[in-house]
Amino acid sequence: MTAAVIWDAGRILICRRREGGLYGGLWEFPGGKTETGETLEEGLRREIDEELGLDIQVGERLGSSRSGDASMGIELIVFSAGLRSSCAFILREHAEARWVEPSDLDRFSFAPADRPFVALLRSGGGRQ
Repeated sequence: MTAAVIWDAGRILICRRREGGLYGGLWEFPGGKTETGETLEEGLRREIDEELGLDIQVGERLGSSRSGDASMGIELIVFSAGLRSSCAFILREHAEARWVEPSDLDRFSFAPADRPFVALLRSGGGRQ
């Protein structure tokens, strides 16, 4: 799985998962699964376009985290990203999305795999 910390004018885009599914109602950095033949960056750009209608420039890899157990664990690989052009997002997969200041990230309840990156961003890391 990949995710993007998408920056625009000093704020970060976060998305809330729909109720009912795994981690329903929790916030996350948007992303998804890479398909066969795609690089991580290509898959991330495709997922962000499909889910939010945004065209991003994928930047540096910020790191990875694991969550879950051996039978249902995931590894999340997170990249910093910026918008190629400013436009409004379209919610196709999420219940809600917001542009937030890094200092406000603690106000949101994040999915387990995303939590290590909240700490990184609050400390000033991961800037695009």
